[in-house]
Amino acid sequence: QLQLVESGGDLVQPGGSLRLSCAASGFTLDSYTIGWFRQAPGKEREGVSCISRSGGNTNYADSVKGRFTISRDNAKNMVYLQMNSLRSEDTAVYYCAAGVGYVCPWNGGPPHQANFDSWGQGTQVTVSS
Repeated sequence: QLQLVESGGDLVQPGGSLRLSCAASGFTLDSYTIGWFRQAPGKEREGVSCISRSGGNTNYADSVKGRFTISRDNAKNMVYLQMNSLRSEDTAVYYCAAGVGYVCPWNGGPPHQANFDSWGQGTQVTVSS
């Protein structure tokens, strides 16, 4: 019954901003680490960001650090990814995923998909002029 649904993907010009949302249902959100991943055409799925159960720890891929911000509101069962200064390389399908307990890498790096059990359907982000 665990379900994650992403929304907020859109076509945006380079330098623009988007906020992606991930709505969770069927489980208690604060029991899970949440990761954001993305997959561009012809590329493997890669970890973008990760947030701990209470939101006290966040990790980012080097490629998005300083531009993207992950946050969560456990009371609303929502997780967000604020994306600023978007560039064409950010074009991808973005997914949120849940992992039991704390599974953000201890070294501060991006999340690894093998640690996440439940996935949303993805939302398309296209950055183009």
